[in-house]
Amino acid sequence: MRPVSTDAEHAQGEHEHFFGAAKVVAGLTMCSRVLGLLRDMVLVPLGGPLAADAFWIAFSVPHLFRRLFGEGALSAAFIPVFTESAEARGWDRARLVLANTAGLLALVLTVMIALIELGLLAWLLGAPGAWDRQLTIQLTMVLLPFTLFICLLALCSAALNSRGHFVYPAAAPALLNVGLIAVGWSITWMDRWTDVQQFYILSVTLVACSVGQLAGAIWLIRRMKLSARWTLRPVLPEIRSIAARMAPTVVPLGLMQVCDLLARLIAKGLTATPEHPDLPLLPGVVRCHYAAGRLYQLPMGVMGISLATVVFPLLSRCAARADRAGLRAVLNRALRLCFFLGIPSAAGLILLADPIFGVIFEHREFTAADTARAAGMLRMYSLGMPAYFCVHILLRAFFARKDTRTPMITSSVLAVVNVGLVTAGIFTPLRSAALGLATAVASSINALVLGWVLHRQVGRLGWRSLLRSTLRTLGATAIMAAAVAGAQWGLGAAGARRLVILVASVAVGAAAFLAAARLLRCGELRELIRRREKSADDSGTMV
Repeated sequence: MRPVSTDAEHAQGEHEHFFGAAKVVAGLTMCSRVLGLLRDMVLVPLGGPLAADAFWIAFSVPHLFRRLFGEGALSAAFIPVFTESAEARGWDRARLVLANTAGLLALVLTVMIALIELGLLAWLLGAPGAWDRQLTIQLTMVLLPFTLFICLLALCSAALNSRGHFVYPAAAPALLNVGLIAVGWSITWMDRWTDVQQFYILSVTLVACSVGQLAGAIWLIRRMKLSARWTLRPVLPEIRSIAARMAPTVVPLGLMQVCDLLARLIAKGLTATPEHPDLPLLPGVVRCHYAAGRLYQLPMGVMGISLATVVFPLLSRCAARADRAGLRAVLNRALRLCFFLGIPSAAGLILLADPIFGVIFEHREFTAADTARAAGMLRMYSLGMPAYFCVHILLRAFFARKDTRTPMITSSVLAVVNVGLVTAGIFTPLRSAALGLATAVASSINALVLGWVLHRQVGRLGWRSLLRSTLRTLGATAIMAAAVAGAQWGLGAAGARRLVILVASVAVGAAAFLAAARLLRCGELRELIRRREKSADDSGTMV
């Protein structure tokens, strides 16, 4: 039996490895997100308002399934079972679990896609509707195979994360972004295709790039000796456990994506047309909603989801060892980082919404009016930024403890609330901005409820230290906001270009926040800039 001190040192080294990996994942995710912004700069302004709205609705459908069955529910259900198998029965058993899961997932998704394709074909032939509805259905049919490849990629990434490898899963989206940038730029440069043809080309490119992403993940799985021949039978007991956990996690982890898709469908249905000119929204609202969603998800994806990705295996290990003290410590540390990263991100997006959209998107078919609409949505979305960060951490704490019922109930109720807020808010002076506010309100309520329930289940999560940390972060953010507002006012009065105002404001804001955080002795800043020390537990583990 190992001495207690050795166990403590081992646990501390393990914690440092996973939290240190968050920096690696965040850095790679940032590169991918920057490429994503470049991609959106090229793609979002393409096409007229009606055709663009049709494409971005179709684009949302496979991404929703990816979130529900790939990166979200499947990963949340798979990682604890896969980790437990490796801990209890060794990596040979874990390889069999991965192979069985992959084979069954491929079968289920193939059947599901085929059935949906047949249903869409019947709809297209039986009740096609207006031309933009026909285009939406057709583009959805082209994009659906993306679901299969991206969900299998998510499964491979979950296995790699459990093994301690985070590089390729975080970098894989760059392959897709590079492909779409190249094709989108070619479309813009040649300027020879119609709106409809442009969106068909982009849809085919998306599917082709997802195949390349999956091929790279499978190669790495084999290199790390995690591969085995995919099997359908016999169905292992672990697969039943994954399925039982997965079903209740679909709604909680996919809540924001489900709400975003429903919001886009509602907005599309309430968009004015020549036949219905009195409806409250103008054409192009779906494109604006997509652009706003991409920008509020930038800090969440780079920092929030990256942190949740690397913390989840650690939470699963603590839960598997019945280490409640360790679980509380990990949660407290993660939540403090959520507020430290989420609050200034929200303030920055609120202050800089207009110049961001003006610089990135306002060209070709994306007008100044679209910039104003999208900026209003982004400001409303940003109000919930700290909650978005925290929800991802809290959900994974529940899943690590095998409690999927609580998140399922809260998310189901809040999905209904979100739809109600969107529908009612569109008929208020908020108009399209209601789409962002509804998500912010629902996510904030979700974070409060999940935190309160988890507090009752595992004990105090260190609320005093969390409050002290948040107050320091708020102080540093206030100083940052004042610096950004001053920079905008001064440069605007001098007649500077929007690009200069944006770049200078970001630089001034970042410098002000870092200086204020250091002056206020924010411990989270030290954690983020501290160089990760090599621990004995790192041997044989790749980041």
